[in-house]
Amino acid sequence: MSPSSLSDVSHALQTTRNRTLDELAIGDTASLSRTLSYEDIQLFAIMSGDVNPQHLDREYGSSTRFQGVVAHGMWGGALISAVLGTRLPGPGTVYHSQTLRFVQPVRVGDTLTISVTVSAIDRGSGIVTFDCSGVNQHGAVVIEGEAQVHAPREPVELPNATLPEIRLHAAGEGLDGLREKVRGLPPVRTAVVHPCDALSLSSALEAGRAGLIVPVLVAPPAKLHAVASEAGLDLSGFEIEEVPHSHAAAARAVQMAARGDVEALMKGALHTDELMAEVVASAGGLRTKRRISHCFLMQTPAYPRPFIITDAAINIAPDLHTKADIVRNAIELAHVIGVNDPHVAILAAVETVNPGMPATLDAAALCKMADRGQIAGGRLDGPLAFDNAVSPAAARIKGIVSPVAGQADILVVPDLESGNMLAKQLEYMGDASSAGIVLGARVPIVLTSRADSRQARLASCAIAQMLAHHFRSSPP
Repeated sequence: MSPSSLSDVSHALQTTRNRTLDELAIGDTASLSRTLSYEDIQLFAIMSGDVNPQHLDREYGSSTRFQGVVAHGMWGGALISAVLGTRLPGPGTVYHSQTLRFVQPVRVGDTLTISVTVSAIDRGSGIVTFDCSGVNQHGAVVIEGEAQVHAPREPVELPNATLPEIRLHAAGEGLDGLREKVRGLPPVRTAVVHPCDALSLSSALEAGRAGLIVPVLVAPPAKLHAVASEAGLDLSGFEIEEVPHSHAAAARAVQMAARGDVEALMKGALHTDELMAEVVASAGGLRTKRRISHCFLMQTPAYPRPFIITDAAINIAPDLHTKADIVRNAIELAHVIGVNDPHVAILAAVETVNPGMPATLDAAALCKMADRGQIAGGRLDGPLAFDNAVSPAAARIKGIVSPVAGQADILVVPDLESGNMLAKQLEYMGDASSAGIVLGARVPIVLTSRADSRQARLASCAIAQMLAHHFRSSPP
């Protein structure tokens, strides 16, 4: 292709040009394709005010005949308007009338191709009639109708508009929404293990004042009071369980949980291994039939709902048996926070089973275990690469047909290293907020990092509160 031809192509891509009334002929046609995302549905609801739960509430949608959320019918109508206004006839077009018939629902991940074809021209009035149709990726007609427009009489050529980037922050959802979910629940008595630095102590006291927990401070009293004095914190009214050092604090807290004196544990200023060694010890009394695992509950502006990453803190290189329990623990957490049918993506580097990549074999085995009822309560699919798990468009491009792909609620990572890096990348480069909890023991364990924010610690306590109340009726 010559340089002049390349320039012509570049110019065409950067501009919008119309077809005037005199240029139109019967049979002229134009089309565009769009893949529906959940964000599209949310944006259309915001714009139109149509908050019908059939479009927005996944739990409600799953109980209807459509078995899930579907697009607003007029989303397809808006795409017809887009073709008429930008492609054929293009700028200068004015709507006269439109009829529509909605044949099939459009679901998240569906690709809708809209076509308009000139069927009649009245050059006197300037009214042009178009047959309009929309088909999905399977070739099925989902919308059809007829449009009449006043076609432009003068040529128009304009630079393409640059639209702003929009990110949705759903009010009442995400980690901030956890506080709403626990509103009205009594606080749970929680052993705070060795909170002997300002951050862990202040977080425990604030969670207590917020009504999430009743903190029992398990620590050397002299050290605790010294930290409180230096940080300007008032310990009056808070119970202190006296121990000589951090290791004793971990052992005593586990004993208290095993006796039922507390319903949750919260890590303070001690190393994770020091606390978890006491939790997993056979003599500690907190072990259950499941392996213990960690879940990050995360929310990022780039994804339409909270999601769980697991396991990124406890099991370094889990085998298949351990991964099965990791999945079970995450599904239980999803249920407790209100996701009744969580979509579980088993992550790997690729979306195909490769004997040379053990993570893909584990993923396939976990899905078969779910098929056989060995893992219940959620929909599993894998192996899925990260992009296929969270992006409907990426899944569609790779030809993946799955109820999980593109809309995962739970991301099960191959090992701790990949999970930890994924969670921290999302937090530090993806503006994600997070909360952490350990499951698989008889009580929930708030396992925070020294780098965690105040909000992360409070959100983690809210999760522990919800789990503790859940365990009262459904012991782990």
